[in-house]
Amino acid sequence: MAAAAVAVPTWGEAASGDFSFLFLTDSHLQPELGAVDGTALAMKRAREVRGVDFAIQGGDHIMDALGVTKEVAVRNFDLYGKTEQDLGMKVHHTLGNHDVFGIYSASGTGESDPLYGKKLFEGRFGPTYYSFDHKGVHFVVLDSIGITADHHYEARIGQEQYDWLAGDLGKLRVGMPVIVTTHIPLVTAVPSYVAEGGKGFGWEQFHGGPAVVALLGKYNVLAVLQGHTHVNERVEWRGVPYITGGAVSGNWWHGARMGTVEGFTVVSVLGGKLSTRYLGSGWVSVAPEMG
Repeated sequence: MAAAAVAVPTWGEAASGDFSFLFLTDSHLQPELGAVDGTALAMKRAREVRGVDFAIQGGDHIMDALGVTKEVAVRNFDLYGKTEQDLGMKVHHTLGNHDVFGIYSASGTGESDPLYGKKLFEGRFGPTYYSFDHKGVHFVVLDSIGITADHHYEARIGQEQYDWLAGDLGKLRVGMPVIVTTHIPLVTAVPSYVAEGGKGFGWEQFHGGPAVVALLGKYNVLAVLQGHTHVNERVEWRGVPYITGGAVSGNWWHGARMGTVEGFTVVSVLGGKLSTRYLGSGWVSVAPEMG
């Protein structure tokens, strides 16, 4: 995993101010199911939101890179890149599990491929975890995807990234507001919503997650923004809101996901307080299913 070089001794000295930004996650862009048009519609609607400074993509840009050939993975990322241009603004990117290339055997590739694993994502978007400041708020983008020895993904923040995060937050002035992004949720109540025996992924055991949650509890975290479950949700744990932002793709382009329609989140920071509103894109699935 790569981390941004952000050793800035005056971290957090910028003047604070009110602002808004977009959080768009789980676009799962692919040629099938009208996903390109659906993502383009979401980008168009998002661009119409007035007064936003930038956007954060919460991961799973495409469908898929895990178990497809290099040609398909590159094509999907190319399609995503062209579609994202419709936003017309700066976008910060979060690694999702479907953005990892070639770790499933079906891809026919291996670790010797120069784009294997997270390298394809890094070549397009940069480091998989990093931080930046905006108008007095410190943003942290985490890499929640671990790659196992048997070539699967898992929810994980390893020691190297934890140490980086602790050092990064340790540079902040006391009380500086922080907003965190992770693809796989650190805290979620999704298991409570799924009927017994129903489709219920999205709450994998998060290796290293409890330690990160405990660390964040020591700082002025306005929110943790999350993806992966495709459910619009807010859970507050020990004073920190964990906000999952639905999905641009809804139920993977098959309609609403457990009542959450295709859409995105507008995040506003006003007077040191954070609020969100979820906006549907208006997409109508070409292959609706119960979800």
